[in-house]
Amino acid sequence: MTTTLDPWLLERLVCPVTRQPLRHDKEAGELVSEAAGLAYPIRDGVPVMLVEEARPLAG
Repeated sequence: MTTTLDPWLLERLVCPVTRQPLRHDKEAGELVSEAAGLAYPIRDGVPVMLVEEARPLAG
């Protein structure tokens, strides 16, 4: 599933846990926080920035 986000929005979003920038994984449809080890889903083009909705990164 490829997800497109507005570049302006992507530049401003940060991880709610670490306040660090996020990496947009277009193929997975997620915003990834390497610092927190979490991936936040993007549903219907809307980032879901809730820790309880994030999935832990493997590894």
